[in-house]
Amino acid sequence: MTALLRTMLLMLALLPFTSGVSLAEGPHRLALQISDNDPEKMNAVLNVAANVSRYYSDKAEEVEIQIVAFNAGLTMLRDDTSPVKPRIASFKDSMPNVSFIACKNTLDTIAKRDGKVPPLVSNAKLVEAGVVTLIELSEKGWTIVRP
Repeated sequence: MTALLRTMLLMLALLPFTSGVSLAEGPHRLALQISDNDPEKMNAVLNVAANVSRYYSDKAEEVEIQIVAFNAGLTMLRDDTSPVKPRIASFKDSMPNVSFIACKNTLDTIAKRDGKVPPLVSNAKLVEAGVVTLIELSEKGWTIVRP
């Protein structure tokens, strides 16, 4: 076997690991970022989540979706100020494959500023750092989108 042929075979063998193509079976995974206090952007994130969820459901394929809120986007998950609170509540039953992630760093900053910890919607999960969560999801093969 020539050196060129060996090199080409090695490159083909490594292609799935270097090109971002995954050969693994399993659910599709999407993380949506919201970092703006803008109801239109919040609704866009929810629309993307709903559309992607429906798309894969119609194809009988699984999809996991995490909406990660940090900085000004944490308003989306605040029980006292969220302009999209009713929609978030409806996801709990209609789309259990969509989860809501709140950044503790942002929550702590708000608590220091306001003198109290703001309440979060009941279906929000707290993580230490929203951006770190996005990095780690990306490293695990999740697709990250900022609508």
